[in-house]
Amino acid sequence: MTTRIALVGGTGKLGGIIHEVIEGLDGFEVSAVLTSRSDLSELDGADLVVDASVPAVSVDVVRAAIERGINVVVGTSGWSAERIALVRPLVEASGTGAVFVPNFSLGSVIGSAIAAAAAPHFPSAEIVEAHRDTKVDSPSGTAVRTAELIATARRTPVQAPHVDQRARGQQVASVPVHSLRRPGVIARQETILSGPGESLSIVHDTTDPAAAYAPGIRVALQHAGDVRGVVIGLENFIDIGIGAPRLAERRPVKDESVPGQVAQATSA
Repeated sequence: MTTRIALVGGTGKLGGIIHEVIEGLDGFEVSAVLTSRSDLSELDGADLVVDASVPAVSVDVVRAAIERGINVVVGTSGWSAERIALVRPLVEASGTGAVFVPNFSLGSVIGSAIAAAAAPHFPSAEIVEAHRDTKVDSPSGTAVRTAELIATARRTPVQAPHVDQRARGQQVASVPVHSLRRPGVIARQETILSGPGESLSIVHDTTDPAAAYAPGIRVALQHAGDVRGVVIGLENFIDIGIGAPRLAERRPVKDESVPGQVAQATSA
């Protein structure tokens, strides 16, 4: 049986990568390509909706999919825990599923999980993220997700002095986040955990989006149809090996390497 996918934002950069992945994946086909301005009635007839639109449109896409009884994968940035809470009751009441993916890069997912695992051992945490100058939102969805994971892992908020100063960054779940938007950058995030006499930096760089995102896109597509309720993050579908929870059974993933990205952890 072939899963018919309605791809929203299919003419954008991420949408184009997702479209290419779907075309090379057995058992899936793109049945409709929508832009951010398309009439959402074009979702009719799809078995799965994949949203790669823009933050201002994404919430309408999710609602339209759920109201039609169609599961949805959300790759659009800007979905904080507070925003997801607005659609969670609709998803749960409908008996469908919504998978929110802050980042399709498996290296990024692992980096955020490492930061969360280390967070209880350091009183201070800050995130510096950089993206291209055309990115329309800040902080990034990955930074928001990392901050929320850090906060969940800790019993107390992180130490963030001088929160009244604007230059200290936007606080997300008590974690200061600093966003850079500049040409020549694809995506980079550094999480800095600090304690008395030491610091730990966890850095992830995306150097080739198509290569970096493809394995994660495949993972999301292979699991999305079976999801019920809200699932946040690809860590629910892969075995990271550091105690990260999984909300679904993992299916075999053929890709054993993830080209196009560099992850590193350094201690100073």
